[in-house]
Amino acid sequence: MRVEDSRTVLEALAIAVSAGVPTLLWGSPGTGKTSAVVALAESLNWPIEVVIGSIREPSDFAGLPVVSDGMVRLTPPAWAHRLATAGHGLLFLDELTTAPPAVQAAMLRVVLERVVGDVRLPDKVQVVAAANPPEEAADGWDLAPPLANRLVHLNWPVDGRQIARGLAVGFPTPSLTGFAQPPPPEQVLEARATVAAFLEVRPALALQVPSGGNLTGNGTAALPGDGASRAGGGQGWPSPRSWEAAAKLMAACKAAGAPPEVLDVLVAGAVGEGAALEFLSWLEHLDLPDPVAVLADPDAFELPRRGDRAFAVLTSVVAVAVAAGDVERWDAAWKVIAKAARTAPDVATLAARTLAGRRPPGARIPAALLELTPILRSAGLLGD
Repeated sequence: MRVEDSRTVLEALAIAVSAGVPTLLWGSPGTGKTSAVVALAESLNWPIEVVIGSIREPSDFAGLPVVSDGMVRLTPPAWAHRLATAGHGLLFLDELTTAPPAVQAAMLRVVLERVVGDVRLPDKVQVVAAANPPEEAADGWDLAPPLANRLVHLNWPVDGRQIARGLAVGFPTPSLTGFAQPPPPEQVLEARATVAAFLEVRPALALQVPSGGNLTGNGTAALPGDGASRAGGGQGWPSPRSWEAAAKLMAACKAAGAPPEVLDVLVAGAVGEGAALEFLSWLEHLDLPDPVAVLADPDAFELPRRGDRAFAVLTSVVAVAVAAGDVERWDAAWKVIAKAARTAPDVATLAARTLAGRRPPGARIPAALLELTPILRSAGLLGD
């Protein structure tokens, strides 16, 4: 496990909650994980419900079957009713690694869909969990891979000097910037396009299901046939779900102006350290133009020569144009695609298909589309 600064992890926790991504804090007993989550709820003035996994049964999450009016209903527990009534709040699942596999399985739907029995928790109810490493937990269990993949994993730091300063002058409070500055839709789509461009280059990292017992000497698990490594023992691993979470977190970090180390921690927590290392290194050298600036002046656009950069910038431009939903940006995006088609018709075709399917009301067929047709036909990408 990497040791992070407590302020970095606190900011990462707050951004993950603001983005609606379920989060798990890993750390030794008695190190203040619960206090940090409670402090976040108090800073937001949100209600918090603490549910301890070791003293719960599967029915506490799946609902207790009750016959009513000739029908069987799954009655949720009181804590779920309180959160549903409040309309917002934090559901804090504590001591997650002390929950036996049957209880972990029942938690899956709660974490992913926020459904408890027959009650759906409101969208403004966010899920945070805490866990001790299994070797430090009483009767500890590793997290099952399906549950681990539904969470962003953050390692809770323990630093003697920081603890001393906290005892003397008070511990740091969570930053709430992510709640004050949520990402606009085009920023979310841009982040998704960036992740998609990376997976075009490294498709093997789209899904790497952990295999039991395939551990290296430092406790990490090797990615099959890849040479990269990933944290084992119920940590994050790459899947379409966790890459989608990484894209949400990227957008939230950009909107909040979070420092790079916060993004690093969140991406590693979502997809695992091996996949995150590759992605963040690729991202550092990507150097993409701002898609909003490209749409503002499409005639000045020059398509990057590298295929992954070309794919990333075109998908980002289309994402911003689609999110804007106006004729002006839709037309500008066609000009960009038409220029791209001269040197990269295959990449331009993918972008054109997306853009054509999201035509805004009142938009006419642009001249750039007519220019694009013979280029794609000559490349064999359109029928006669």
